[in-house]
Amino acid sequence: MGVTNTTQQSFDRAQELKQFEESKLGVKGLVDSGLTSLPPLFVHPPETLSTLKPARPKPDSIPTIDLSCRDSFRRPSVVAEVGRAACELGFFQVVNYGVPTEVLDRTIAAMKAFHEQPIETKARIYRREMETSVSFFSNFDLFHSKAASWRDTLQIMLGPKLADVEEIPEVCRNEVLEWNQQVQRLGSLLLGLLSEGLGLSADKLQELACLETRVMVGHYYPYCPQLDLTVGLMSHTDPGVITLVLQDQIGGLQVKHGDEWVDVAPIPGALVVNIGDTLQIMSNDKYKSVDHRVLANPNREPRVSIAVLYYPSNHENEFGPFPELVSSDKPAAFRQFTISEYMRRFFTKELDGKSLINYFRA
Repeated sequence: MGVTNTTQQSFDRAQELKQFEESKLGVKGLVDSGLTSLPPLFVHPPETLSTLKPARPKPDSIPTIDLSCRDSFRRPSVVAEVGRAACELGFFQVVNYGVPTEVLDRTIAAMKAFHEQPIETKARIYRREMETSVSFFSNFDLFHSKAASWRDTLQIMLGPKLADVEEIPEVCRNEVLEWNQQVQRLGSLLLGLLSEGLGLSADKLQELACLETRVMVGHYYPYCPQLDLTVGLMSHTDPGVITLVLQDQIGGLQVKHGDEWVDVAPIPGALVVNIGDTLQIMSNDKYKSVDHRVLANPNREPRVSIAVLYYPSNHENEFGPFPELVSSDKPAAFRQFTISEYMRRFFTKELDGKSLINYFRA
C-alpha cells in the first residue's frame, strides 16, 4: 500500500508539473486566476518552512558602501570596506556609483511592465532553452526541486554576445539595453575594488575576462496568499564571480549570517553586490559566497528585482585559487575546474542551499 501511495503521489506531482509548464501561465497567471490557496506543487517541505521566521531587525548587518570616493585619495579606504564586507559577509550594498536614480526606476518599471503583460504575449517566449538568448519561465529548477517557488523570471543573455535585440521584449527593450551598458561599467568598477581587496592589481579579474559573460534575470514575485507554505526563492549561493542586484523597495531578500537569516533592507538608490562561488574559489576562501533567499511576497504590490550574474567568458579554461594567494601557510583550498564543469552541475540540481563549492575543495 505504501509503495502504491508513493507512486500515486509521484505521478500526481509529475502531472501537476506538466500541466503548469504547458499552461505557460507562470505564477502571475495563477494569481490572476483568483486562487486563494497554493497548488500542492508550491508547498515546501517542513524542513524549509520551519526556518521562515522573520529576521530580527539588524539595520547595520549588511554594510552600505559609498563609492563616491573611489577615484580619490580615499580609494584605499573604499577598497578596505569592500574587502572586509566580501570576507565577512559576502554581501554589501553600494551607493553613489554613478547611475542616475531615474535609470534605476525606469529599469524596474520596464521589468514590471513585461511581467504584467497579457499571458498570451509572455507565452510566446515561455521556454527553458536559450537558443535565442531570451526566455520567460517560472523556476529554472522546476523539474529538479522538491517544491516550486512563488516567482516568475525573464532571462536575457547580455554578453559576451548580446541577445538578438529583436528577441528582447519591446516593452523593456530600451531599458535592458541601457542597463547592460551600466552593468558593464559597474562590473569593471566592482571587480577592480575586489581585486585590490585581495592585494592584487585592479585589473587582475578583468584580465581573466570575468566581466564578459553576463546573464540578466528579472524576477517577479506576485502577492502570495499563503506565506507560511512557500518561498519566493530557495536558499542558494550564486555560481559566478559576482552578482549585481537592483531591487525595488518591497524587501524580502535575506542572507545567512552564521546561524541567522538577516534582511537586506532596500535602500533607495542602492545596488546589492554579492560574491559568487567562483570568486570564493579564486580568492582561496578569503571572500565568501553565502546562502541567500527571498521570502514569499506578503504585499499586494509585486516585488521586482533584476540580477546580473558575471562569469568568465572562456568556459573551458581552468580556474582555481590565484597563485599569489597560495602559500605554505595558506595552501590551495580548491582544485582546478572549468566553468563548464561547474555550470553543468549547477543546472542539474535544485536550489537547496547546499553549495556546490565543497565539491571542488582540494
